[in-house]
Amino acid sequence: MSKLTTAAKRVLLGRPFRSDSLGHTLLPKRIALPVFASDAMSSVAYAPEEIFLVLSAAGISAYLYAPWVGLAVAAVMTVVVASYRQNVHAYPSGGGDYEVATTNLGPNAGLTVGSALLVDYVLTVAVSISSAASNIGSAIPFVATHKVLFAVVAIALLTAVNLRGVRESGTAFAVPTYAFIAGMFVMLGWGLFQVYVLGDDLRAESAGFGLDAEEEHLYGIAFAFLIARAFSSGCAALTGVEAISNGVPAFRKPKSRNAATTLLLLGSIAVVLLMGIILLAERIGVVYAHNPEHLIGAPAGYHQKTLIAQLAETVFAGFPVGFFFITIVTALILVLAANTAFNGFPVLGSILAQDRYLPRQLHTRGDRLAFSNGILFLSGAAIAFVVLFGAEVTKLIQLYIVGVFVSFVLSQTGMLRHWTRLLRTENDPEHRRRMKRSRVINAIGLSATGAVLVIVLITKFFAGAYIAIGLMIAIFVVMKLIRKHYDSVARELAETEWDGVLPSRAHAIVLVSTLHLPTRRALAFARATRPDTLEAVTVNVDDADTRKLVREWERSDMAVPLKVVESPYREITKPVLDYVKRVRKDAPRDVVTVFIPEYVVGHWWEQVLHNQSALRLKGRLLFEPGVMVTSVPWQLSSSAKARKQGVVNAPGAVRRGYEDRP
Repeated sequence: MSKLTTAAKRVLLGRPFRSDSLGHTLLPKRIALPVFASDAMSSVAYAPEEIFLVLSAAGISAYLYAPWVGLAVAAVMTVVVASYRQNVHAYPSGGGDYEVATTNLGPNAGLTVGSALLVDYVLTVAVSISSAASNIGSAIPFVATHKVLFAVVAIALLTAVNLRGVRESGTAFAVPTYAFIAGMFVMLGWGLFQVYVLGDDLRAESAGFGLDAEEEHLYGIAFAFLIARAFSSGCAALTGVEAISNGVPAFRKPKSRNAATTLLLLGSIAVVLLMGIILLAERIGVVYAHNPEHLIGAPAGYHQKTLIAQLAETVFAGFPVGFFFITIVTALILVLAANTAFNGFPVLGSILAQDRYLPRQLHTRGDRLAFSNGILFLSGAAIAFVVLFGAEVTKLIQLYIVGVFVSFVLSQTGMLRHWTRLLRTENDPEHRRRMKRSRVINAIGLSATGAVLVIVLITKFFAGAYIAIGLMIAIFVVMKLIRKHYDSVARELAETEWDGVLPSRAHAIVLVSTLHLPTRRALAFARATRPDTLEAVTVNVDDADTRKLVREWERSDMAVPLKVVESPYREITKPVLDYVKRVRKDAPRDVVTVFIPEYVVGHWWEQVLHNQSALRLKGRLLFEPGVMVTSVPWQLSSSAKARKQGVVNAPGAVRRGYEDRP
């Protein structure tokens, strides 16, 4: 441990926060919008693109249906936003869909929602970062050829920012998020103004290309299936809506009202941007293909820019600053979109851990009052997906949105039961009218999200959605097993009452390897406990060394007898265990305390050189009933130096009582 390590930690995370300063980290609406809504707003950077990609399978003529597909997606988004405004008012504790489903539909429904959202949050990070790499690659070819490296570095940086705490991450993300919103409104407004008011004939760089369609002559059911696929891909724009319902506790008071207002702003901005991009792209003749080689008339070595990049290049023709600005802020918002998951995943993980469905470590806040363990787990899982799928948005998006629509459907079903249950006991006419209105909104939301889920499962299952479904099932089973373990431990500790019978005698054993200062201290401490029997034990692994120790012991002033335990196979752990078992067998009601001298060192490499036998012994002795293990520390000079530095190289060190110094 060094000062450099602590300095690096403080540069990365900042100074630790006291628990009573948690209220100061709560978010006003202007900061909450970029923190929680960046995912839904940024999805307009890839959702319209995916619509055009799917429709391209039927040829350029199929692009005429893009605005209608976009309108259907916008309608579903409007319904979902309206539905979730009811959720945040009814359940402001931050449990979101998980709490709604658990309370109204039972624990299995809640676990289904929890597993679906955990997978979806991971995919949100992977898809957003991969899309950011594609957008930056439109302007910087190096990024286009090293997308995986860019994505991994971006996730690592995002993790570091979030580990500093939710308020600081929100402040850091506010400027680029608002810059993206402003830039997109300027681009779309100016582009549509040129087309519909000035009458300019804007043409994208790909407008003159033909398209070698895979299925150019689709009719009837086949064409309807294609439209459904385009709609399901476009519904990626709805991801992120649920994050606000999970993050209500992070808002300033009044929490529910501020969360509902932020949700309304999110939906309004996302719908306008989604429809604006689709209309402008269709009007200026963008041609987009899965493989640039399918573009007829494209020059050799043509690099296909993203949809947003082609729009910016066309609208800001002759003004390259506008093109680079849009490209940069789009990439930034896509990177920051993952922040929605970095806020939602740790909170949901904490709630699941509190309910004993996940390890309890996920419920613990770090030095900066963020759920550090959840953040680290999310980043690791997202990096794994990015690497496995090569940071390809088209591949990752096939796994996407299944989880979020599973949670949508169960959440809206739960809300229907919530309002129905309250209506049975509510007599106030005004309250009943309000509840009935909310129930109608949630019923419409259930119908819309249920229909979308069916379409998504039909169109995306064999394209990759089965992977996400398999992961959800696996997480569900693991969480059930974790809960079963915690319940089993709780029953085991609660069912058996302690009879209060004390051990009849105390038998102390001090393990000796050499007659030196640590051994003398261990003997002194053991004697101070006033045991009924005190003895020193050494293991004979080398005859010469053992004889030397016995002679020194006899010449010393030690009043404690030294016993030698033979070890014909030169082991240490097993002979000690066998001896302790014999002592316990001879006197079952005695408690045996084993004192083990142990060095306290100041460098990690010293730990490798010392204490290995002590660690093995402790690990085995802990399993023996009626046996206690006491480590007797002896501080080496290197530990004194480390103590003066006050260095503790571990997350949450201050929370565990260590002094923190820069």
